Amino acid sequence: MFSNVKKDIMFERHFESKTNLSKKLDDNIKFIKSIFEGSNDIVYREFKIGGLDGRRAFLFYVDGMADKILLDNFVITPLMLTARIVKPDYEEIKNRLLEAAQFTAISSSDFKEIKTVEEAIIAALSGDSTLIIDESDSAFVIASRAWPTRGISEPSSETVIRGSRDGFTETMRMNTALVRRRIRDPRFKVCQKHIGVRSKTDIAIMYIDDIVDKRILDELNKRLDNINIDSVIDSGYIQQFIEDRAFTFLPEVQATERPDTVAASIYEGRVAILVDNSPQALIIPVTIQSFLQSPEDYYTKPIIATFTRILRSFAAIISVIAPAFYIAVTSYHQDMIPNKLAISIAASREGVPFPAYMETLIMIIILELLLEAGIRLPRPIGSTIGIVGGLIIGQAAVSAGIVSPIMIIVVAFTAVASFAIPNYEFAASARIMRLIFMLGASIFGLYGIMLVFIGIMIHMVNLKSFGVPYLAPFAPFEKEDMKDSLFYRGPWKSMRKRPIQLNPNDLIRQGKK
Repeated sequence: MFSNVKKDIMFERHFESKTNLSKKLDDNIKFIKSIFEGSNDIVYREFKIGGLDGRRAFLFYVDGMADKILLDNFVITPLMLTARIVKPDYEEIKNRLLEAAQFTAISSSDFKEIKTVEEAIIAALSGDSTLIIDESDSAFVIASRAWPTRGISEPSSETVIRGSRDGFTETMRMNTALVRRRIRDPRFKVCQKHIGVRSKTDIAIMYIDDIVDKRILDELNKRLDNINIDSVIDSGYIQQFIEDRAFTFLPEVQATERPDTVAASIYEGRVAILVDNSPQALIIPVTIQSFLQSPEDYYTKPIIATFTRILRSFAAIISVIAPAFYIAVTSYHQDMIPNKLAISIAASREGVPFPAYMETLIMIIILELLLEAGIRLPRPIGSTIGIVGGLIIGQAAVSAGIVSPIMIIVVAFTAVASFAIPNYEFAASARIMRLIFMLGASIFGLYGIMLVFIGIMIHMVNLKSFGVPYLAPFAPFEKEDMKDSLFYRGPWKSMRKRPIQLNPNDLIRQGKK
């Protein structure tokens, strides 16, 4: 059957032509071994079902990804002993051997039938085992995945103060279980896809069927189906493919390691995406307040949550504008500073060879280098390098007369404020906005800051995430959604409705009759 099939067709990029399994076992074995030629981690096992007079069978899997004990005890051993209790001359029983193997011999809980070679190969490369029996044009995929996994631990990128401390791992099915544990609703759906022409990476789309806006779901599936890339290594690949705008500095998809964040988002009417080999889940659609809120806001009293949200928003503004405001005031608007403070700043800047904008740029670059170095270094010494390095470099720069002491205070204040932003990607966006504001302030002073602010607000107003406005519920204004906004979190009793900007099919989440 496979004699006229060329090797380049075996590795055809899109698997557009499916190759059906042959009834001749030798043809199937030859074809599969030719595809895996040169791969020493593929295990092949030929045996006979029911002893020497039984039917030939062929099992193959990837060494290190399949459970050998399960295969030995619950697949191979039962099959080899299945037909020994009957006489081989009973043709009717021999003809029903395939049915007997499927329904009485194999003791695997997850077991399905396939028809093509491509399905058999993908199953084996995913960690399952494929069983092919002679004189049958079907094969059986046996669930035997047992690759090395990392245990569930506390999320490393999101500090947990109050709430569950289990975080996602690199195993997709373990991650779906963590979410399913929190959503015990039969209408909660987990739809699986393969993305990546060569990698065939598993992804899971999770939503509640009677809550989610079907237009968002359809648009997501459309964008996922349009992805045509060899491999997907991390969820960051998917994130960049499904974003509305590729060249915006603002994140349009939320990434998180926390299952409780994913579950809460799904209950609101959002859609979550899990990618195999990645501990980061993706959430769509999002608004700007998705990146400045924390799960702990919903676990504490409303007044405390409101205070921390206001503080967090204020810190985000300070981290973006503080260096630019220092440049504008010291270079263009000295009359805005009280006399005593102006004299103190002028005295501290005496002998500094650089103008204010150059001085600020040097220190901000040093700050960015320290932050990046602290992330890349091993964790035990990363924080130490960041703190000690900052103190040493700052003191040395002041002693050398390169920067002024007031500049060190501004940079330190900026760094502390940036640490209050709970989302890493939005904090990285704030770093870019900080430089843009500094550029505007160095050219036009406070007028430049206002021009940059207006430009960024225009960009945000025009930005959407799967049709949801980025500045919702402020623009467009939605009074009901202001009960859970950037600066305020109302009592749970008052938040009867899900976010209206998400257009959920089931708007009411509490108080139903």
